[in-house]
Amino acid sequence: ILLLALAIAGLMAVMVQVMVAHAASLASPGQQGQAVGTVTSGVVLGILLARLASGGLADLAGWRSVYLVAAGLLMVLALVLWRSLPGGQPMRSRPGYRALIMAQFSLYRHDRLLRQRGVFGVLIFAAFSVLWSAMVMPLSAAPLALSHTEIGLFGLAGVAGTLAASHAGRLADLGRGERTTGVSLALLTLSWLPTAFVEHSLLAFVLGVLMLDFAVQAVHVTNQSLLLAGRGAMASRLIGAYMCCYSLGSGLGAVLASWVFAHWGWVAVCGLGVGISAVALCYWLWLQRARAAEAALRCS
Repeated sequence: ILLLALAIAGLMAVMVQVMVAHAASLASPGQQGQAVGTVTSGVVLGILLARLASGGLADLAGWRSVYLVAAGLLMVLALVLWRSLPGGQPMRSRPGYRALIMAQFSLYRHDRLLRQRGVFGVLIFAAFSVLWSAMVMPLSAAPLALSHTEIGLFGLAGVAGTLAASHAGRLADLGRGERTTGVSLALLTLSWLPTAFVEHSLLAFVLGVLMLDFAVQAVHVTNQSLLLAGRGAMASRLIGAYMCCYSLGSGLGAVLASWVFAHWGWVAVCGLGVGISAVALCYWLWLQRARAAEAALRCS
């Protein structure tokens, strides 16, 4: 029953991609990055604050209360969206569902920017998931032995990092998307150093969480902003294709983190995070070198 419920929740979570694409389609071309950054920040804030809220509810009223409250909030949200969202213009000719699915695979084959940003999406959310899926294990075990509510409080550090990165879309609108990506990936790689000292210093761990969430959010917003720049008519397809990479990275990160922690402990988990983050940074450096070589060839 649990697996069935999780499958249904995962299927319906496509609403997130639809909301991001719809926000981009409503914004003017010069403000699409800012719109994507605002909505995406809301998504990540929800993910992080949910840890705080669910931990508190579980301690106060048991784990079932978390799902009952979530169900009630979703019903309220459905009513609010139904009453307030502007309607879109219907398409005159609608392709079939199968044709739309096949078009997604065609995007991966023909859109180089989507492939590049999709690789970043897989890697950054694998790193994100490595931290957030495994952190509860060292925090809840001795010598720390924190409660659900206390562990949920670390979500506030993630919120601060996410808010700090919420303007990454505006930087992409100004043509600074590549620089933002590089700096953020370097910060992501460095964030695992203080995170590894969780059993010795919670302050160092909080710093690592801040750095990681800032970096992941900045790259995530930049990815979507660059993908949608000047291509608002394809927003839903591009975001859908990109978010497949996001989901793949999140799932792989969670599975790998649990397996690594079970065999070698928290320091090894941080080593896994460093490795994933460093691969993303090296890939960005390789792309910069390839672009520089292409530019040199054109000039010659």
